[in-house]
Amino acid sequence: MAVKKKASRPKAKVTPKTTAKAKPKPKPKPKPKPKPKAKAKATAKAAPTRAPKAMSEAEMMAQWQAAATPSAGHARLMSMVGSWRATTTFTMAPDAPAQVSSGTSVHRLVLGGRYLEQIYKGTAMGMPFEGIGYTGYDNVQKRYVGTWMDTFGTGLMTSIGTGNPTDERIDCVAEAVEPSGLKRVFETIVRIRNHGAHSYEMWTTGPNGKKYRTMIVEYERA
Repeated sequence: MAVKKKASRPKAKVTPKTTAKAKPKPKPKPKPKPKPKAKAKATAKAAPTRAPKAMSEAEMMAQWQAAATPSAGHARLMSMVGSWRATTTFTMAPDAPAQVSSGTSVHRLVLGGRYLEQIYKGTAMGMPFEGIGYTGYDNVQKRYVGTWMDTFGTGLMTSIGTGNPTDERIDCVAEAVEPSGLKRVFETIVRIRNHGAHSYEMWTTGPNGKKYRTMIVEYERA
């Protein structure tokens, strides 16, 4: 006997759920740019410097007169005027034996008392030796100045005062160029003991970096 098949119910159509569209993420707001720092206020313009007041002819003449007139600095040189017997002790290096020589020196004021001239004659290192020097006081720089030349070279040694000079002591720094072409610097000291004696010292730096006395000239009135 035939079995009747049950009629199957038609399946309900399932309509797919429509998914909600994702909302677009908000774009990040651009970070505010830092405000440029306010420029420092321009400093006030410096007042224009005024040109120095022009001196009158009388003022210029007075200035020149003061610079040219021998002063107390020149008076210190008076005690060294005269004729002298000189004994020189020279040391080539700190450990070298001293060499002693003798000579005579005549000192006189020249150019109206503005410079002390020295004319030296004697021997040095067993050879004849002559030298001429000038020492003065510069009223403008308020320093002693000097030059020296001799038969052991064809250049000049120049010196300029340092420190505060007194009637008993005058300090200078001297420069000279050696035959090797190197510049040599010396510290010099004039010691005025009394009207009848004075001395001149030269100090320099040795190979060990220490200062030593390379020369002393002792003057006694002839």
